[in-house]
Amino acid sequence: MTIRTLFPTLLYQDDLGDAGLIEELEHSVRALAEDDRAGRRWCKDHGYRGYTSYASLDDLPMRDPVFADLKRKLDKHVGRFAEACAFDLAGRKLKLDSLWVNVLKPGGHHAAHIHPHSVVSGTLYVAMPAGAGGLKLEDPRLPMLMAAPPRRADAAEGMRTFETVTPAPGTVLLWESWLRHAVVDNAAKGDRISVSFNYR
Repeated sequence: MTIRTLFPTLLYQDDLGDAGLIEELEHSVRALAEDDRAGRRWCKDHGYRGYTSYASLDDLPMRDPVFADLKRKLDKHVGRFAEACAFDLAGRKLKLDSLWVNVLKPGGHHAAHIHPHSVVSGTLYVAMPAGAGGLKLEDPRLPMLMAAPPRRADAAEGMRTFETVTPAPGTVLLWESWLRHAVVDNAAKGDRISVSFNYR
């Protein structure tokens, strides 16, 4: 008998490899959370438990050199992931389209969603206190499984309907932007800090 794996869903995971930059990012993110009134207002209006610059600031790599340094490092990770995905980019490179910060307070979460109009999405984790919510990824075939029975809890990784990754500070995760994902509840006593981004 032969069993083949077809149409794999890839998840890229690596360490940023720069503890000093992670410290600088945490300082910059906390300063943004303090100074960005428009962002704080958006969070309050939309019930976001914490702070995100998603709807208020779209120029972080130009605004703060720490984010420019991060962009240069992310470009390399995204280039490696694009190669692993066998994207035919006709000699071009994927470009950063958006980058925003997230400070998720205890009890906060982020509902399942995708990132339309992007090719690769990802997150860099800056602070992950014990119990901080991980990233929950959904099998993209879920809407088409219809009468399929549920997978056993002991199924191998990649065979379950949902996979949750609990990263450490400095972890970079990348996935194709159509992959539905969510942030599970932050059960930690402190803030879960991350930087999210899209490439197109």
